[in-house]
Amino acid sequence: MKLRRQPTKTAPPEPELLPAVIESLLFVASEPQDVATLAKSLSVTKKSIEQALDLLTEAKNGRGVFVQRIGDRVQLATVPEAAPHIEQFFEVEYGQLSRAALESLAIIAYRSPVTRAVVEQVRGVNSDHAVATLLTRGLIEEVGRAPGPGRPVMFAPAVRFLEYFGLQHTGDLPPLPVIEDSVPAELTEAAQHAVEALTEHDEALEMASVPPQEPPEAQLAPAG
Repeated sequence: MKLRRQPTKTAPPEPELLPAVIESLLFVASEPQDVATLAKSLSVTKKSIEQALDLLTEAKNGRGVFVQRIGDRVQLATVPEAAPHIEQFFEVEYGQLSRAALESLAIIAYRSPVTRAVVEQVRGVNSDHAVATLLTRGLIEEVGRAPGPGRPVMFAPAVRFLEYFGLQHTGDLPPLPVIEDSVPAELTEAAQHAVEALTEHDEALEMASVPPQEPPEAQLAPAG
């Protein structure tokens, strides 16, 4: 019987090298990584990982990549300013989200976790296709099920959402007016503010990434 060779145990990195090591791990990782996974891999505490991530976050000025985070998951992403050059390098066609998709994404971004039924209640129309589009693009993800009949799926922004809009974390979203959930009119107005904020960011990236060929689509009009 052939014995399996045990992997060599690597000593934890020195504290001053920890940020660089974490950056290297995030660079080679194909998906966002949990803070707990990084701590276990490097044989250090989660607190040490958090402190190192804070240093990486503060050191983003003048660099081509920065740390994106949703909850306990982190990854490296390219800075928004590099978007037009990356688009040209890979010759990737830029695709703009439709109004329906932006409306649904705005509601999910600001009210997550949220069910499809809530999205449809705010928009006032069926949102199956819009939500499916966001799932396909990886902008939202399923994060659990709501209590009650049928236990509907609940959605929240995915890490790709941060990449798409050039955000470091969901806390970078433009603030919205404080609203009461029991007032549909105010709820719709707040959702419209969210749509306009995301639309402006989306259109700014598009205009920076694609040479003007045709007149851009009309901006969203305020909800009546």
